[in-house]
Amino acid sequence: MAFRHAIRGTTHVFPDLRTLLARASPFRSGDALAGIAAASAEERVAAQRALADLPLRRILAEPVIPPEEDDVSRLILEDHDAAAFAPVAVLTVGGFRDWLLAAAPAELAAIRRGISPEMAAAVSKIMRNADLVSVAAKCRVETRLHNTLGTEGTLSVRLQPNHPTDDPRGIAAAILDGLLLGAGDACIGINPATDNVESVLRLLDLLEEVRTRFSIPTQGCVLSHVSTTLIAMERGAPVDLVFQSIGGTQRTNESFGISLALLEEAQEAALALGRGTVGSNVMYFETGQGSALSAEAHGGVDQQTVEARAYAVARRFDPLLVNSVVGFIGPEYLFDGKQILRAGLEDHFCGKLLGLPMGVDICHTNHAEADADDMDALLLCLGLAGVNYVMGVPGADDVMLAYQSTSFHDALTARRLLDRRPAPEFAAWLERAGIGEGARIPGALSPALLGLS
Repeated sequence: MAFRHAIRGTTHVFPDLRTLLARASPFRSGDALAGIAAASAEERVAAQRALADLPLRRILAEPVIPPEEDDVSRLILEDHDAAAFAPVAVLTVGGFRDWLLAAAPAELAAIRRGISPEMAAAVSKIMRNADLVSVAAKCRVETRLHNTLGTEGTLSVRLQPNHPTDDPRGIAAAILDGLLLGAGDACIGINPATDNVESVLRLLDLLEEVRTRFSIPTQGCVLSHVSTTLIAMERGAPVDLVFQSIGGTQRTNESFGISLALLEEAQEAALALGRGTVGSNVMYFETGQGSALSAEAHGGVDQQTVEARAYAVARRFDPLLVNSVVGFIGPEYLFDGKQILRAGLEDHFCGKLLGLPMGVDICHTNHAEADADDMDALLLCLGLAGVNYVMGVPGADDVMLAYQSTSFHDALTARRLLDRRPAPEFAAWLERAGIGEGARIPGALSPALLGLS
């Protein structure tokens, strides 16, 4: 049954839910590139009004991608908790927005498993940025491995010490820089320049040496493909976190060379290592609006809804960290700072509403119409929204991935302005190590011990 809404005597018709969701999305270049964006502001408003009147039950009953064709759609239906959905089951999308704004944190936590990704995406499309911040700020999601992430009043940082040739000295220098500026509690995560087993093993050993020698309560991660990490675990490597990029359709995940079964195998292998000291969340996922379109695997679904569907995949595996790399794919998908800011707030809101420990890589490519001022605005909005963690990149300029992110100093600024602390175990370690305001290099954590002198 088609959806209709009239504005000034013109009736706009949307033949199905997939089209309605796409036309209701705030404008972004990726949807225009895919040919599914609203043709005018009037059509977008008509779609948003029609969407606001849509019962939530209708969204559950009309999958945007048929489940017989897509394992992510099947996963969404299999994992839906009818009892958790019951408190909001009678609402429309517009009524759900009002309910979310008035709900207490405990009420939001109670409905997590009853909300489908498409419901989260739908309600986000009729919310202002301040609405997205307000609701997400009430969604607290805690995870644990070697420390506790996501507790009230904290803002964690993934220390990202990438190097264009995986040089251990360059990586160690970046790690030292980040630790001395209070970064690294989310994890110390290296994107390897080359995804081969021998290189990954060397980097894992480096991270383990740093973490154990200085008794740092954090996680190490080399962001290699899950199949490479599986081989590394078989060879006895010290793997804390299994990383993988994921998408919101089966075809997108196949383009990444993964399946749900492969992710399950990797999770079981990591759990079998028994490395967690305070918990057992062993998975780390990255996502980003536009990945399905770039793989020609979106199936006509708008990029923000596809992104929310990726969170259903993440939720199945109880991750320690989920990260929307919001501006990384480029201006073809998110053209400028305004679109990046909106997408970052949408992703964080949808992930938190679904019960995920969301971080955001607040970033842009060098050919996007965006700059550091845009990233500052998104960082502060996400800080107010209770984002679990952000990136810490030396100088905000990743010399291996060649994009702009947030620096160690940016994260410190956000912590100070918003009165946020590192993860509790990591904060205690910083105090023991003598690292704090006016950070200094204590004798126990010297350049010589990291092989830099």
